Amino acid sequence: MKMFAGKVVLITGGSSGIGRATAVVFAQEGAKVVVASRREDEGQQTVRLIEEAGSEGIFVKTDVSQAEQVKAMVEKTVATYGRIDCAFNNAGFDGQYAPLVEQTEENCDHILDINVKGVWLCMKYEIEHMLSSGRGAIVNTASIFANVGFPTGSIYAASKHAVMGLTRSAALEYAKSNIHINAVGPGDIQTEMVERGLASMPGGKQAYEATRVMGRLGHAEEVAKAVLFLCSDQASFTIGQMLMVDGGYTVQ
Repeated sequence: MKMFAGKVVLITGGSSGIGRATAVVFAQEGAKVVVASRREDEGQQTVRLIEEAGSEGIFVKTDVSQAEQVKAMVEKTVATYGRIDCAFNNAGFDGQYAPLVEQTEENCDHILDINVKGVWLCMKYEIEHMLSSGRGAIVNTASIFANVGFPTGSIYAASKHAVMGLTRSAALEYAKSNIHINAVGPGDIQTEMVERGLASMPGGKQAYEATRVMGRLGHAEEVAKAVLFLCSDQASFTIGQMLMVDGGYTVQ
C-alpha cells in the first residue's frame, strides 16, 4: 500500500523546484495534492505532473504574504478534499544579494513578507484546521542559512533563522494536539534560485560543484523524500527539528 494513500497534502511554492518535486513524490505515494503558488501556468503544469504520477490535484493561486489569500487557500483545500493531513510551507524568496549596509528597505520587506510572515500565516490557518481534525503534520522550508551566516545575504539568512524560531515554537505549542511540526534545511539544490546565483560565478556550475563535499549539487527529489519522511508516521516522535539535506555543508 502506498504511504500516503487517501491523504491530502498542501504545498506552497509548488510551481517549480523543491515544491514541484515534492508534489510529484507525494502523488506517487498516493496523496491528493493541492499546489499553491503565485505562478499559475507553472502551477498548473505541476498539477499535470501529479496526474501523470497517478493521483489528483488542484492549483490555488496564492501570495503567501497576504492573509486573505492564505485563508482562502486553506478553505479551498478543505472544500475540495475535506481535510488537510500534511502541509509543506515551501514558498520562499531570496531577494537581492549585497553587503548589509547596501541592502534596501524594499528588499528587506519583500524577503521577510514571503519567508517569515508567509510561513506564519500558512501555519496559522493550517493549524486552525488541523486542531479541528485532531491531527496533522507540517514541514517548513528553512535552509542551511538557518544555521550559518551568509555574507551578502544577511536578510535572507535572518529570515531562515526566523523560520526555525517559528517551527520550534509552534512544535512545542501543538505537540499535545497531535500536530507534528518540523523543517527541512536544503543546501545547494539544483533549482532555479541556485542556478541564477551560479550563472554569475567564475567557472559557473562545474567549478562550484568541485568545491562541494560530495562534488555535486543536490536534487530537488532528495529534499522531497526528507519532507515525506517528516510527514509520515515514521517521524511520529520527531518535532521541532530541521532535517538537513545539504550534502555535508554544515558539518565541515
